[in-house]
Amino acid sequence: MKFAPLDPKIIPLIIKHAPKAGELIVKQAQKIEAVNKILQDLDLNPTQIPDDVDLVYVYALVEYGVFKPEAILNVLRKKRIKDNFWKAYTSNSPFQFLENTKDFLKEHQELERKILINRLDLSAELEEFGEVFISVAKRTASGKFKPYPDWDLDVFPKEFKALILEKTRLFCGREFVFEAFDKFLQTKPKGYFTVIGDAGMGKSAIASKYILERKVLCYFNIFAEGRNKPKQFLASIRQQLIKRYGLQNEENSDLPTLLQEASEELSEEEKLVIVVDALDEVDKEGDGNLLDLPQNLPDGVYFFLTRRLYSQENKRLTVSSDTPYDELDLRKGGNEISSREDVKEYIHLFLRMDKSEIKRWIQELLKKQDNGASGEVITLDQWRQEQDPPFSQIEFENLLAEKSQNNFMYLRYVLPDIATGKYKDLSLKGLPEGLQEYYITHWKRMGMDQDNKDINVKILFILVVRGDAVSSDMIADILYEDISPIEEILDQWIEYVTPKKVEEDRKEKTYYTIYHRSFLDFLTKRPKLDQNKNKKRFQDVINKIDIFLDIDF
Repeated sequence: MKFAPLDPKIIPLIIKHAPKAGELIVKQAQKIEAVNKILQDLDLNPTQIPDDVDLVYVYALVEYGVFKPEAILNVLRKKRIKDNFWKAYTSNSPFQFLENTKDFLKEHQELERKILINRLDLSAELEEFGEVFISVAKRTASGKFKPYPDWDLDVFPKEFKALILEKTRLFCGREFVFEAFDKFLQTKPKGYFTVIGDAGMGKSAIASKYILERKVLCYFNIFAEGRNKPKQFLASIRQQLIKRYGLQNEENSDLPTLLQEASEELSEEEKLVIVVDALDEVDKEGDGNLLDLPQNLPDGVYFFLTRRLYSQENKRLTVSSDTPYDELDLRKGGNEISSREDVKEYIHLFLRMDKSEIKRWIQELLKKQDNGASGEVITLDQWRQEQDPPFSQIEFENLLAEKSQNNFMYLRYVLPDIATGKYKDLSLKGLPEGLQEYYITHWKRMGMDQDNKDINVKILFILVVRGDAVSSDMIADILYEDISPIEEILDQWIEYVTPKKVEEDRKEKTYYTIYHRSFLDFLTKRPKLDQNKNKKRFQDVINKIDIFLDIDF
């Protein structure tokens, strides 16, 4: 297929909305507003995308291009590039598109020079554009764009790509964090920088946004998936360093050696940044630093770390006197005020969403087309106006931010709950206060306060004791129950447990974990799940867990 010529107005309109020089983290509301205005100026409907390949390319270029350097836009607007993109899309060969684009730039040295001047990672930019195109194509629901290709140019480790994109989909603010880290990079020759905050304060989203914008190396410790061990961390970072810096014969090198070798490949102004999320979820092996992080770092090497609040004995990060270390606590001083403003901006985003945008966001969040989002939804603004008495928008944002206690995780779940009608009989003032009270509503919805739900209690006990994934058939064996009623209960808990299908012995099994470490921590403190206070109820279960799961009590 050959593309039609691109409307010459598109690039100037996109450039018109470019950010101020040096601006990195763009406010989501600002970007949405700019995209809608550009599309309207082009006489295109922002919400009704035509079933046309040329126009989908235009929509994708606008959504991708807002706040992007003109250099990459002038490449993507070229007809040859568009033709190569569609050929790669329909043949599921993104790497061929990358190679074709590199060949094109060799023939157009002025465009190539501008890409280099802007220090653009071509692979990352082409991957991001492809992802945006696929997102737009899916919104047309047209068969001509199917099957959707696996548009992966290995910019991020594959195991973290979906997480990074999900965490940054509705990212807001946090400029004060990035500014603090940028200052650390500018004033320190190397070092560790740690962001500290309570569960749900957006630490993983901050890490993801920095990774997405700066295309740096990364690792996410995920307790629920068992992805939190030093050997796993080293294997992932080793592979990324070898690939990024072309290191030779380093397949068995330790982290200090790898960092030294990589630092020697850096130019005078270049810095090597590695983002490591959730140090609090690390499996603590030995007595040394968490993940065996080095006490000494070579010049030009920086770690951006995130973790929950810790006691001094659990810090487990000792650095040498010549390796700078700094912390930013999201809960303290001016940071708390900045976090409150970011929370209000996040709420403001939802107030501006129409029903179709709300429904699409909930479907993406739940990864399940028939779980709440398939029915009728209401907008947050509609719910605001139905309050008695109704609140002004500013009052509403302030009150909901206060309810959230500056907690993004609270909003991530309460806002779709409002949209799907779970709080239709409650006023704003009747919403849960903060994450802990919200977890109490989880507890009640799971039937834990009902005396006739003994099997529910035992299933949850197994999940809590296990900590990470356990299969439904294993739970059935422990409780001496059929699998069907066990899975029926677990399916009812889809908001609170995460299912994952795994093929074992040519059979598909479903494993379940508590959806977030902070909710698991909440459950471990519930008296009803305390084995010492419920010995009669749990004795048989404990004996079988000891046999099946090899857990010592």
